[in-house]
Amino acid sequence: MAILNSIGVLLAFSIVAIAANQIARYFQNIRLPIITGFLVVGVLSGPFVLGLIPSGSVVQLKIINEIALSFIAFAAASELYIKNLRSRLNNIKWLTIGQLGITFTLLVISIFFIEELVPFSANLPWPNRLVIAMLISAIFCARSPSSVIPVINEMRAKGSYTSSVMGTTVLLDFLVIILFAMVLSFGIALYEGADVNIISLVKILFEIAGSIVLGLGFAFLLSLLLAAQLKLPVKGILLLVLGFIIFSVSDFLSYLPEQIWSVSLHLEPLLMCVVAGYRITNFTRYRQEFIKIIHDIGPYIYCAFFTAVGAMLNIQLIYEVLPSALILLALNAVLLFVGTGIGARISKEPPKRTSVYWMAFLTQAGVGLGLVTTVIDTFPEWGQEFATLAISVIIMNQLIGPPLFKWAITKVGENHERATIPTFDGIRDAIVIGFESQSVALARQLKSHGWEVKLATRKQDLNSDEFPDVDIRVVERLDLEALKSLDAKKSEAIVLMLTDEENLRLCEMIYENIGTKDVVVRLNQRYNFDKFHKLGALIVDPSTAMVSLMDHFVRSPQATSLLLGMQEGQDTLDLQVLNKDLFGIPLRDLRLPSDIIILSIRRKGQMIISHGYTRLRKGDWVTMVGSNESLKKMTLLFDSSN
Repeated sequence: MAILNSIGVLLAFSIVAIAANQIARYFQNIRLPIITGFLVVGVLSGPFVLGLIPSGSVVQLKIINEIALSFIAFAAASELYIKNLRSRLNNIKWLTIGQLGITFTLLVISIFFIEELVPFSANLPWPNRLVIAMLISAIFCARSPSSVIPVINEMRAKGSYTSSVMGTTVLLDFLVIILFAMVLSFGIALYEGADVNIISLVKILFEIAGSIVLGLGFAFLLSLLLAAQLKLPVKGILLLVLGFIIFSVSDFLSYLPEQIWSVSLHLEPLLMCVVAGYRITNFTRYRQEFIKIIHDIGPYIYCAFFTAVGAMLNIQLIYEVLPSALILLALNAVLLFVGTGIGARISKEPPKRTSVYWMAFLTQAGVGLGLVTTVIDTFPEWGQEFATLAISVIIMNQLIGPPLFKWAITKVGENHERATIPTFDGIRDAIVIGFESQSVALARQLKSHGWEVKLATRKQDLNSDEFPDVDIRVVERLDLEALKSLDAKKSEAIVLMLTDEENLRLCEMIYENIGTKDVVVRLNQRYNFDKFHKLGALIVDPSTAMVSLMDHFVRSPQATSLLLGMQEGQDTLDLQVLNKDLFGIPLRDLRLPSDIIILSIRRKGQMIISHGYTRLRKGDWVTMVGSNESLKKMTLLFDSSN
């Protein structure tokens, strides 16, 4: 009967987790972390609200928690690749010491002596209060690479500040698990009433050393798993099984001495996992495959884990601890400012960066929440209240952390976001950079289609009288000032036909300072493709363009001829919806010339499948085909602002 009950709980939870995976995506649409979505769905589905996950299901969900916790420890270790930290090692070292040494210590002292910060600990003996203070302080020192990396990628942040933040975040996640293991062992000893003496300290050190040795043993098993000739999904499943085995071995080795010798032994499975992952990442050839497996199965594990954590939360307790959570949030921020400030000053960081380092380290997520669930299992008497308080602070940090980190990146001048796309002024302008026969031919062809074209070159000895039909602009240097002199802000397209190095420099300059909608790049070396693609450039690779063109001529000669303008009197055109009279009009209600066919609509960078009931929106880009005369009429219709 118990087995059937467990299966029923796991099936019910699986349905909730699948729903959470879909619902949480809507939280991203309003710029909230997806983890927040999982937690909210878990709270709503839990026994304290809708009851979809029954009360007393913690035991049945323990297997999910243990698998997820082992995975989170593996993921934290996979991020710590020592070679990537060497360039900023001094800064990273002192920022880490500032947080684990100063911030952690001050947090422990503050929480221990100010009882109002943790209301449920007020009537507990001082050893229990000290345990709670150390545990919550260790959890608050955990960071979130999974939240920091998207901000860095979104802002294309580069520089000393960004490198130091990323390196410190990764290192802290690794070290916090070790710190937490030590604090937990010490806390269990205090909680069980053991005297703090040499023997108890030696016992704690023995437990930590034993966990490290076992972690190295499991690293060997993990390397055998990664070396096996198996498909990645199978290896991913076996990795999760190994994580569960680590927890089971830890429980068994803790249980055995107590039964035989009446001696309690507390080995740390999280420490074993992080040691195993660290060895695989830094001392084997399986690092890339290990990271790939972590990346592929991560979303499913995080969904299940954070939904389960949410289901454990008592919404009434959240309301009760909210004032304390807000005070702890402010206290943590202040002490983080102190710790990072001292660390940054010792490492001789400039004041501009020193004052904003704390903003980068507020964000918390996976590791912190994972450690919270360990406390629930280890200290059931007050674990629920502890978890509610800690998770409330973590969620608030997750909400305010990323915006503050973005502001800090901008403050130190390391953001490289795309500039705002200029508003269309009614005239189609293009700039072609690079003088050669192809660029001249392109300028002439664009001009024949009604575009205003400038051809920019550094050739000082060029006789522009030989090309009376082309507007040639000679510039001394290809820099931002030159682009401004060419009125690049007014251009709808810029074509780059130089070397890849020059094209990339100009492409970055345009991306960050001009914001031109379409930047077309002629590629010289295939290995540079990704660099331009990340900047949103339209890339023409001459080495494959001819083959691709012939392929399309064979498979679709009519469409290809039309696309290349080879059909007499026919052409294709992209038009932006700027006429207010067209806003909200369905395509079926447009009075189009009989020879006009709408091929596609692009809205906010996304292609949408259009049909007669698709309504036009301001700024939509509509691709159409038809006769030149009809296309001119459509240009007037779409551009008009009457």
